[in-house]
Amino acid sequence: MKRIIFILSAVCFNVLLLAAQPKKGQSQGSDIDKKVDALIAKMTLEEKVGQMTEVTSDVVSTTTNGAHQIDAAKIKEAILKYHVGSILNVSGQAYTREHWYEVVSAIQAEAAKDRLKIPVIYGIDAIHGVTYTAGSTLFPHEIAMAATFNRDIAYKAGEITAYETRASYIPWNYSPVLDLGKSPLWPRIYETFGEDPYLIKTMGTSIIKGYQGNDVGDKYHVAACMKHYLGYGYPVSGKDRTPAWIPDRYMREYFLPPFIEAVKAGARTIMINSGEINGVPIHGSKYMLTDVLRGELHFDGIAVSDWRDIEYLHDRHHIAATQKEAVMIAVNAGIDMSMVPYEYSFYNYLIELVHEGKVSMARVNEAVHRILKVKYQLGLFERPVGNPNDYPKFGSDEFRQVSVQAATEAITLLKNNNNILPLKKNIKVLVTGPTANTMRSLDGGWSYNWQGDQADKFAADKNTILEAIQQKIGKGNVSYEPGATFDSLKNVNDAVKAAKNADVIVLCLGELSYTENVGNIDDLNLPWAQTQLAMELAKTGKPVILVLAEGRPRIVTQAESRSAATVMTYLAGNEGGDALASILFGDANPSGRLPVTYPKYPNSLNNYYRKNLENGNSDDSHSYNPLYEFGFGLSYTTFGYGNLHLSKPNLKANETLTVTIDVKNTGTVEGKESVLLYTSQMYASIAPDTKRLRAYDKISLKPGESKTVTFKITAKDLAFVNDISKTVTEAGEFKIQIGDQTQSFNFISNTVPSRTGRL
Repeated sequence: MKRIIFILSAVCFNVLLLAAQPKKGQSQGSDIDKKVDALIAKMTLEEKVGQMTEVTSDVVSTTTNGAHQIDAAKIKEAILKYHVGSILNVSGQAYTREHWYEVVSAIQAEAAKDRLKIPVIYGIDAIHGVTYTAGSTLFPHEIAMAATFNRDIAYKAGEITAYETRASYIPWNYSPVLDLGKSPLWPRIYETFGEDPYLIKTMGTSIIKGYQGNDVGDKYHVAACMKHYLGYGYPVSGKDRTPAWIPDRYMREYFLPPFIEAVKAGARTIMINSGEINGVPIHGSKYMLTDVLRGELHFDGIAVSDWRDIEYLHDRHHIAATQKEAVMIAVNAGIDMSMVPYEYSFYNYLIELVHEGKVSMARVNEAVHRILKVKYQLGLFERPVGNPNDYPKFGSDEFRQVSVQAATEAITLLKNNNNILPLKKNIKVLVTGPTANTMRSLDGGWSYNWQGDQADKFAADKNTILEAIQQKIGKGNVSYEPGATFDSLKNVNDAVKAAKNADVIVLCLGELSYTENVGNIDDLNLPWAQTQLAMELAKTGKPVILVLAEGRPRIVTQAESRSAATVMTYLAGNEGGDALASILFGDANPSGRLPVTYPKYPNSLNNYYRKNLENGNSDDSHSYNPLYEFGFGLSYTTFGYGNLHLSKPNLKANETLTVTIDVKNTGTVEGKESVLLYTSQMYASIAPDTKRLRAYDKISLKPGESKTVTFKITAKDLAFVNDISKTVTEAGEFKIQIGDQTQSFNFISNTVPSRTGRL
């Protein structure tokens, strides 16, 4: 990646430095630093390198006939011989809380036998609730959480997840994903908060604050882990862990902002992108890991590698001729902890490299300082294992209700011809399609095990879409025929026959659970069998309610064109079936909005913040034309926007523009509305985006009720990254759009262009 050197003014530098200062619970001042320095002074090189080593639980475990337990000899080797500082993951599938207590207690007991008694930090991917603990509260995945446009829900989900993670005796959560979900081909898009940088950074910081609280070291909070730094989510091929081409200017404009805000919010750790950008693997990029992350963002927490990614510098990326060289490159670039994860070669190689002078002791001390500091901040030295009696709310109905609310506010109504929804409860319904009767299509990957293929077993007490509809209107009113698997027809004639006896068809299409490379696809279209099922059912003349349970927007244009209504559930989690049934039958009013642009064709994948050049000409039939745009979503009521008012016609640097808009529920039922504020710059030195989300709020209105929503806009909100990778706000005309209302104003700067600093 090309490195560009910048000169910052003293004022800009001080502003950035102050913005990145630690908050309460983040650093706890110099007392911890002194403790860490004192401990490091006692440590041998071997003990230091051990702290930088992370292994998976399989390395220290034995599994016999499906029963997992810590192996006494293996844990002794890991801790007393290699001084391992971190362990992660599960062996096979989710554990009970009781088993987690046994596992973590055994590990920490062994750590207490080591010379310096440094506790192990255990990490887990609790990315939508505590995904590897049986009986936990599973929330919608991030893509669905983003569709709520509700920061409060993200915060509450973070709090509950932290509580239940600590209830599993684990203090470190590998979440949130702050990657930009630009490409619907990418199999991990459902783990993101969507395609928009502002939505990602605001929802991301909300969940981080929920995870970490005011004191990350108390018994109810955990260390967050920002991932995957940086540019992971936009591979050229769309396939996981493959190369990306992202210019530095684009990286700073779209991909970096969520991480900047997460660092300001106090996130204690960060996980590194497994891919490569412009030919440079991020695990080997000193520019990204040291110059930008440490020098510009002032991040002082742990930078942990992703799974085997240091050895992949040799095996896959081919920038290191040997595994030993790979360790040298990664550690010198800025990796503090290696998720090795299966053996101890990293440990041996790094010790050799220090003795050879190829990695400095200062670099090792720096990494170990960051690791030990987080362990102190988490209270692990005082409380390496939690008290089982401290978590009476684990898996409680109180927590479940938050998940219900999240799923209900996420589900997005995309089409409702002739107001066919909500349905009456005294009708006959055919439920069909491959996603209708499995929890895998509601929970997705990272649910009870890596690929989520145990969801039907572990969430057997939860309702699939079919079961939720049966419970809502009675089994006697519901017939079921699968009609198709995910990639082939299955007794489609039986489904067509059943449709003739139904008043309405609820057709559930989409995807089975997957994640990472297992979810790679060569065709964004849904498998033809699913589309064919939709076409055959449409021929019956019965109204089709199309339900899309999927982790990414697959192409459904043919099937969707024949539906009477279309509903997007995303991966709504354990309560998604019940939430959907409540919406279909009018017990809840949908309020979700798309956090991604839903494409109409597989070769037309523009994001909403496209360039004006992508809008096409009036005679261009191939211009920007998605199936549904980012931010789109319908309700069972209607909302009117009016009286858009700007506090001044001209905005200057260091001033604030106050924007107000009146929103009225003009329908007959209570509803929630996400009020989205976009700005457009008319002309700039860099071709401006057509529009950008700059603020949002979610309000609830009763029929006939009005509210005035207020937003604040500053020069920083109007800034963009120019052709020399500097963040600037240029003088000129801007347009604000909220709903169907628009107003223009001018930004006036003392210099042209006005410069607001790099980040």
